[in-house]
Amino acid sequence: MKRITTCSLALLLSLALLPACSGTTQSTNAETSSDAASTTPEDATDANAGADAEVATEAAADDEENYETGDASLDNPRNADEIGDDELLVVSFGTSYNDSRRQTIGAIEQSLEDAFPNWGVRRGFTSQIIIDHVQERDGETIDNVGQALERASKNNVKRLVVQPTHLMDGYEYNDLADEVGNYADAFTKVAIGEPLLTSDKDFERVAEAVVEATASYDDGETAIVFMGHGTEADSNAVYAKMQSVLDGMGKKNYFVGTVEATPSVDDVLAAVKKGNYKRVVLEPLMIVAGDHANNDMAGNDKDSWKSKFETEGYEVECILRGLGELEPVQQLFVEHAQAAIDSLNE
Repeated sequence: MKRITTCSLALLLSLALLPACSGTTQSTNAETSSDAASTTPEDATDANAGADAEVATEAAADDEENYETGDASLDNPRNADEIGDDELLVVSFGTSYNDSRRQTIGAIEQSLEDAFPNWGVRRGFTSQIIIDHVQERDGETIDNVGQALERASKNNVKRLVVQPTHLMDGYEYNDLADEVGNYADAFTKVAIGEPLLTSDKDFERVAEAVVEATASYDDGETAIVFMGHGTEADSNAVYAKMQSVLDGMGKKNYFVGTVEATPSVDDVLAAVKKGNYKRVVLEPLMIVAGDHANNDMAGNDKDSWKSKFETEGYEVECILRGLGELEPVQQLFVEHAQAAIDSLNE
């Protein structure tokens, strides 16, 4: 039985149970509509395990898309063979938004390839709904995790490092650990890297990155609001922690909320109303800027975050930019992958 190494204590406990072991800014006039909100495939790299069920419902609602997500041919699915002895498998939930996929997940993958030229960098998505949708709509083939692991095994990969692009150590991350564990005996050594927000330093660096990226809006009259996905798992605490880190930096006009959990948009709106702000800037606290960002955040539906803030009289601007577009975030994933690679030699 092969040993899987990881820098995450929580994941180590999970694995012990295994049987086998820079940014694009767009205004609120972006090409989106209230109709698209109910038909667009979901994307949330930091989502919980129930996200695919939501995607299936939305995708089945209407096969005709009335929005433009970019040119899929510009994306690199990284599903080639001839991997070599060492593989770095980058696992993401995925997104059907082609431009965002290339600018976020693709940019992270490219940063890892640049940092580790002797490792074959490959892609795996956890959302089969997104994989199928992109294949049917654009003809682009993306491996799911099982296919990616099978590809690595057939290519006689010896050392496998799996680097998730998940925001947190939640349901998706632990499910990934289980799936990788089922293939552990196919490789000489296997390690799994940490998600983005793991250590206190990770939180500080991501907070610094988003503050730097939004500095031009920080004029004392603008509330800068970040929308995370949210989860029922205990890892939902990452959002409160990020808020605490921003507060500790003196950024009292920065607010963090979630779509699916707490703090909710109403919680954030109540907090913003306590200040004397004239404007609100909305941006996703997610690796990608896909359906949640375009519709739940920036959509024209009355329940979108944009509409809720506008109803309260604020001038609203939406930044459709995933965290994966930020170079400091890409660098953090490089460092987490480096730690996983180093663990193979322990």
